[in-house]
Amino acid sequence: MDGLSRAVHGTLVPGFEGCTSDLPTWLRRRLEHGLAGVVLFARNVEADLRGLTDAVRAERPSALVAVDEEGGDVTRLEAATGSRHPGALALGALDDPDTTRRVAASIGAMLARAGVDWNWAPVADVTSNPRNPVVGVRSFGTEAHAVARHVSATVRGLQDDSGILACAKHFPGHGDTDVDSHLGLPTVSSSRHDLETGALLPFRAAIDAGVASVMTGHLRMLAVDPDLPATFSSVVLRSLLRDELGFSGVVVSDALEMRGATTGHGIGEAAVLAVRAGADALCLGGHLADDDVVTQVHDALVGAVRQGDLAEERVVDAAARVAALADRRGPNRTSADDPVAGRVLDLAECTAIARRTLAVTGTVALAAGPVLVVVCDPAASIPAGVVPWGVTEQLRARRESVVELLVSERDPAPDAADHEGPVVLVLRDAARHGWQRAVESAIVGGRPDTVVVELGVPAQPPPSDAARITAYGASRSSTAAVVALLTDPEGRP
Repeated sequence: MDGLSRAVHGTLVPGFEGCTSDLPTWLRRRLEHGLAGVVLFARNVEADLRGLTDAVRAERPSALVAVDEEGGDVTRLEAATGSRHPGALALGALDDPDTTRRVAASIGAMLARAGVDWNWAPVADVTSNPRNPVVGVRSFGTEAHAVARHVSATVRGLQDDSGILACAKHFPGHGDTDVDSHLGLPTVSSSRHDLETGALLPFRAAIDAGVASVMTGHLRMLAVDPDLPATFSSVVLRSLLRDELGFSGVVVSDALEMRGATTGHGIGEAAVLAVRAGADALCLGGHLADDDVVTQVHDALVGAVRQGDLAEERVVDAAARVAALADRRGPNRTSADDPVAGRVLDLAECTAIARRTLAVTGTVALAAGPVLVVVCDPAASIPAGVVPWGVTEQLRARRESVVELLVSERDPAPDAADHEGPVVLVLRDAARHGWQRAVESAIVGGRPDTVVVELGVPAQPPPSDAARITAYGASRSSTAAVVALLTDPEGRP
């Protein structure tokens, strides 16, 4: 294998199928050829995660092991149960950066114990558009300075406290969009002044905190480059991120199979455009997890260099930056007695934090009688995937009779007026789902004593005056804190 091929491998971070130390043959071969690392998803965390990460490093000690472990609604390590850690929007609502740092250190400690060393978090987007279908509760909020505080705290909690490489995403800001870049190419029309005082502030804060990497967003920022998505724009990745903001770490692309990157391009061409623009590491992501995809991207990059469409020096520089990133990671933790392991928060500790993040109006403790839980059940977002959420099962552990009724966008609002017992209405992201607001209006109209629980981004103003708990996310700790309030006047977990 020649030096160019090895340098190209040094830019690639693919996903793969498998959850044991028996790695796919193609992955072992690619690691031998200098693969930069791998990215894990929930499918990789079903069995012996530590054995899997050790197996990756047995093939290539310098390989990076990355994951999206944001906490809250987006979790890989706890996808089977839901994350114990309150999510970004909940922590932003609390607005205690020390607590945010403590939560980030706990996430980092879990990752260190599992042998993961690169966390593609925090989300540094400012959710200035409440209809945003992909960021939502993953952001710390709507006010740029507040988001910047918590992004900085998260970077420090991951890197300084736990030795885990952090990644601020999705540069230059995915918050002011109403298109999911997994499905299309969003366009942000904010002025340059608005960007400087809004979307860019959290990224500046991350860089000031020493963030190791920045992930690109597949979106067009008209005030910076009206023609090209950020992932393919040297104006965004070099002039803005490197020159103006002074970032010297690794630029990693969001998953290249996303429609925001591949619309009008094959994945191979997208890889060439991204590296040429200034990306150093290429995420080959979730559902494209086989050797054929890696081959397409590898061959496209090698071919582009040999045809003169991509400078070999750019590929070598990208691979060198990724190699330097591997040198920045903390030690490979192997013992539960390691001081970092002691920073992992248990569910009770996380629930106590989540209780402080809740916003409560009216009397929310449930009266006696069988409980009817009406759940507005939207489709899972692509980043979150299918992860358990809701309050019903935890309520059933505390009340003798709990009946759940699921309502989708296609269903009429149920009539709860004749139910003999308390009614709980569970919403998720009513800010962007008009049908959920309509369901609330209908149910509360017939049952004014309904308690509304919002587990996502709340509608402003709310569509009714019902008693309400706003949790700003659906993590296991947030729902546990909600159930405690519903079933105990003191709200004890």
